[in-house]
Amino acid sequence: MKKLGKYIVVLVVVAIFAGTFAYLYKRSKPKEIHYQELEAVQGSIVKSTVLTGKIQPRDEVNVKPQINGIVAEVYKEAGQTVQKDEIIAKLKVIPDMSQLSSAQSRVRLAEVNMEQAQVNYDREKALFDQHLVSAEEFEKVQQALQQAKEEKAIAQETLEIVRDGVSSANKSGSTTLIRSTISGLILDVPVKVGNSVTMSNTFNDGTTIATVANMDDLIFDGKIDETEVGRVRIGMPVRITVGALQDMSFDARLEYIAPKATESNGANLFEIKASVKVPGDVTIRSGYSANAEIVLQEAEDVLTLPESAIQWDEGEKTYVYVLEGAEYVRRDVQTGLSDGVTIEIKSGLTAGDKVRGPEIINSK
Repeated sequence: MKKLGKYIVVLVVVAIFAGTFAYLYKRSKPKEIHYQELEAVQGSIVKSTVLTGKIQPRDEVNVKPQINGIVAEVYKEAGQTVQKDEIIAKLKVIPDMSQLSSAQSRVRLAEVNMEQAQVNYDREKALFDQHLVSAEEFEKVQQALQQAKEEKAIAQETLEIVRDGVSSANKSGSTTLIRSTISGLILDVPVKVGNSVTMSNTFNDGTTIATVANMDDLIFDGKIDETEVGRVRIGMPVRITVGALQDMSFDARLEYIAPKATESNGANLFEIKASVKVPGDVTIRSGYSANAEIVLQEAEDVLTLPESAIQWDEGEKTYVYVLEGAEYVRRDVQTGLSDGVTIEIKSGLTAGDKVRGPEIINSK
């Protein structure tokens, strides 16, 4: 019985020893590494840069008054189309009291001069009819009367302009009628009836009555970093996507690159502009945020491979491991254009070659 107990103890010890040995051997055995298998295929590679900016009309003007006054009537509102010289609003003139007083005084003085010129003319006319004065003397008096009448008309017209903003002789060119300077869409009418407005002068930009833009001619206005501006040039095609218009993109062409950079958060940025082609049935609003994709380089119908399969040695030579039979064999390759995901293979591989990719990591 005692011998049986000894045998059992020995068997247990042996089993524990064997299990421990097997466990340690299994742990010390190197894991088998599995790799993704990638294939070289024909395709195209496009290297581009994406910029942010806004869609804006090329021609956008602020319509301002030519006189000071109060808005009496507003005939248009934002969203309506307007033709050049079409009336947008009407002003009521608030005359400057010193100018008004001066204009009234000038009218009174012109009336006095005209009355005196009329008296001189009547006297000279009677003497001329009696052949008591020469024709030359009569013509001088006649000319003086005409000048006096003209001065009174000018003084009266000046008074009307100061008092009413328009003269009776030129009602069609009234400065109290605010007209659009271009044809287009009214983007904003920031004034209301009763608002005081001022004319533009050396000390004041003037009050904007309306903002009008030609929405048939739009541009993309954005910024590009100095690290990429050297690779773009005027005339390059641009693809515009607008955030407010999903699943839509528009063709554009780069037409302006700023010669001087502006600094923003420590980075030097250059302004760029691109003319946008918008179909007639699509409505674009001024100020839409947009992205512009500029194609910097493009390679069509070339042999491509995922860039994750490429490896570099110390001499900066590129190589891959190609599947030959049941093993992966190193092979040098010459690479070309890369978009950061896919890279062009110029030599070393043929279409259909199986290449070792990144290691497959087992999450278990």
